[in-house]
Amino acid sequence: MGHQYKAVQWNGNKIAYDLYTVAAVGVFITVFMAIGLQTQASGHVADPVILLIRALGVTAFAMLTIILAIGPLARLSPRLLPVLYNRRHLGVTTFLVASAHFGLALVWYHSSGPLNPFVSLFISNPLYDSIPGFPFESLGFVAFLILFVMAATSHDFWLNNLSAPVWKALHMLVYPAYALLVMHIVLGALMTEKSMLYPVMTGGAFLMVSGLHLYAGLREWRADNGMKLFKAKGWIDICAPMDIPDMRAVIAPLPKGDRVAVFRYGDKISAVTNACRHQNGPLGEGRVIDGCITCPWHGWQYRPDDGISPPPFTEKIATYNVKIENDRVFVDPKPNPPGTRTSPAIISMEGTPSG
Repeated sequence: MGHQYKAVQWNGNKIAYDLYTVAAVGVFITVFMAIGLQTQASGHVADPVILLIRALGVTAFAMLTIILAIGPLARLSPRLLPVLYNRRHLGVTTFLVASAHFGLALVWYHSSGPLNPFVSLFISNPLYDSIPGFPFESLGFVAFLILFVMAATSHDFWLNNLSAPVWKALHMLVYPAYALLVMHIVLGALMTEKSMLYPVMTGGAFLMVSGLHLYAGLREWRADNGMKLFKAKGWIDICAPMDIPDMRAVIAPLPKGDRVAVFRYGDKISAVTNACRHQNGPLGEGRVIDGCITCPWHGWQYRPDDGISPPPFTEKIATYNVKIENDRVFVDPKPNPPGTRTSPAIISMEGTPSG
């Protein structure tokens, strides 16, 4: 968490994750090269360097597709949350593969002339007004710059200093980068390939990622609208106390698009913002562990009554006032300042508030 910054402390799980990732990348590139180097029916043999450039590019695009699919898949099935924990490792690895693709392509196609390779990249093909002849390499270069910024700011040092909203907005650029890569691959394939394999597979990947995000968003929208919330003297009626699973939460929409996570832990009920300070992870999808609300994304913790992380950590999140009346849980929709201690609502043996 934010107590201090130090080098990543490797453990067995992280090492195994990275080894599996590197092995998968190696196998994919090897298989791609082996198939591509086979003599075609015409007797033509592919150039190994060009084939390696394509293998690296396809690998990087496939990895980025997986990265963008992890988020909605983890929201659709909590069993996939462990895959989410090391997503930044996968992102940095994707950038490294993309760097190899970019560097090799730049040297192979643009280093033999008198011009600087970067200058040659942008002026060797000036047909910006032509769709079939559009300089697709420039699209890939812009996408590569975005991936570079994301990889360079992946450490929590930048997350803390930029603030979670700014950091998340910066890393949301992955979606424009993905769109640029789709156009980079499709336009490049249309210019250099007779087969429609690359455009079709790229379009299919784009539709899959888009469909997963739309479906996950639609399901959350339906869940929000399915909650029969109503205001009572400025407070919002959430549910009955026992409708909240023990050590877990019910997530409810609030005015202005915010969400509140209402946790029950034993006979107590407290409410906090649903956004984790780390990466705005959904706290309400986590649970109370060792007396602290634990984010399902990366394990950041907060005490439910004041929203403060346990010592030595100092992160704070907003809390909400809670009460129980007539066997219903009510939340004041106005958030308290981060770190404000609130009195939890107490459930009596009969399910009504005590005291």
